[in-house]
Amino acid sequence: MTELTHPLATVPQDELVARAEADPLRPRFHFVSPAGWLNDPNGVGQWNGTYHLFYQYNPEGAFHHRILWGHATSPDLVNWTDQPVALEPSGGPDADGCWSGVLVNDGGTPTLVYSGRNGERELPCVAVGSPDLLSWTKAPENPVIPAPPAGVDITAYRDHCVWREGSRWRQLVGSGIRGRGGTAFLYESADLRRWDYIGPLFIGDASSGDPSATDWQGTMWECVDLFRAGAGALGDQEPDGDGGPDADVLVFSAWHDGDTRHPLYWTGRYSGDSYTPRELHRLDYGGRYFYAPQSFADQSGRRVMFGWLQEGRTEAATVEAGWSGVMSLPRVATPGSEGELAFAPVPEVELLRRGHVRTGPRTVGGGEVLAGVSGNQLDLELDLELEPGSVFRLGVLGSGAENPDGIPNPDGVPAGAEETVIEVGCDVGSGGFTQSYVLLDRTRSSLDRTVDAEEKSGPVQMPGGRLHLRVLVDRSALEIFANGKPLTARAYPTLGGETVRLSATGTVRLLQLDAWRMEEVFSAPRPLFP
Repeated sequence: MTELTHPLATVPQDELVARAEADPLRPRFHFVSPAGWLNDPNGVGQWNGTYHLFYQYNPEGAFHHRILWGHATSPDLVNWTDQPVALEPSGGPDADGCWSGVLVNDGGTPTLVYSGRNGERELPCVAVGSPDLLSWTKAPENPVIPAPPAGVDITAYRDHCVWREGSRWRQLVGSGIRGRGGTAFLYESADLRRWDYIGPLFIGDASSGDPSATDWQGTMWECVDLFRAGAGALGDQEPDGDGGPDADVLVFSAWHDGDTRHPLYWTGRYSGDSYTPRELHRLDYGGRYFYAPQSFADQSGRRVMFGWLQEGRTEAATVEAGWSGVMSLPRVATPGSEGELAFAPVPEVELLRRGHVRTGPRTVGGGEVLAGVSGNQLDLELDLELEPGSVFRLGVLGSGAENPDGIPNPDGVPAGAEETVIEVGCDVGSGGFTQSYVLLDRTRSSLDRTVDAEEKSGPVQMPGGRLHLRVLVDRSALEIFANGKPLTARAYPTLGGETVRLSATGTVRLLQLDAWRMEEVFSAPRPLFP
């Protein structure tokens, strides 16, 4: 059991769990750690039919400190069972933390490749698992790569992507070259223990674009993930067709000087020892609220991705609450239009749906509370048709006025109320609906003015003005999918908001709305160390 060694670690374990369970803002159908701190998804995969989710975990408290690997299993990607901690710092190369990594199948032997932290250095390490993946033995060769590439001035060096290519293993380690940009260093091995350095797979350009922009590449790439988006596997012959569905995707999370920015991905071609990029895309319009994503191909061939939903409230607030960090719902990535990826929650999420309500078709008016639909654990699916110049707004986590006058605002929401608003607009552009967008307005999400309320938005293609909008609300966690474009964020209502509201300007037709309340996935307090 980990000793309480951090200045903030002053709460006994049973009280930490009790605080986390009592917090009304703690999600109930997303995966969260038993209490304490959670960050990056690690070692996500499916083994003999069972899904495994490992994650960065600090059970001492809701702050980043001496990181372990938490572990949970599921038969369906929805209902999770806590398993014993998989990795814990033990001296040597991982004395100060077992940082992010991946799970691979080494000829039937489950193997973890992860970053061990010692002081300010992170180096690749390996651990071998039992057949049930519940106990792990660290390799005596650790660290299996003794140092970053010689003669290269790096900004940082950690996180792994490992795959089998023919008779050899290949590995990417996230990094950055000072004065140039983020990169992923490519290595090759026959046994996952002795690695030959090949070179940078591809080097980004940190001088390109505005450092405050949502697509800035950063000075270091965290959590690199390279995969074939369509048919085939990495290392297969060149995909057919420029811009076709078989593009090779290079995902990374842009980082700069300790600041986690946003996840991005390149589409392009991986061949030989290099990657030729074609186009850079935003992975999630929520920026840092969907960070450090990791994906895997499950046994049915789906590309399943998890991400870390960071907090938008102060460290003092999370420490007091006893928990920090949410795992996204698993989402499926598929080749989309114009060479981009499209995302949707895995269909298994629908197992949690209860109490179906359906409405439509009809025209949306100036503002109405949706009858028969309320709550802070919801799954909403809407099919809309917008005329050019129209705007549709969906308000969730809404609460009534706090002031006695209750003077309504122009949008019909009482003054003093809380509401988080998802807005989609069909702007008139030279190319038809090319300037359509999705936007998250959190300016009225919380009466707590210490929480983040920055607007999040991005472009969405709406052919013919049609939009399929999926919104999953889980107390403080929001996942929005607009025609396959995700926007993930956090909101912190103080009034227990449960109202759902529809409004529109211009002509918006609601073709159909389906709503469900969502069941909880954990029914009792969970021990910090299962």
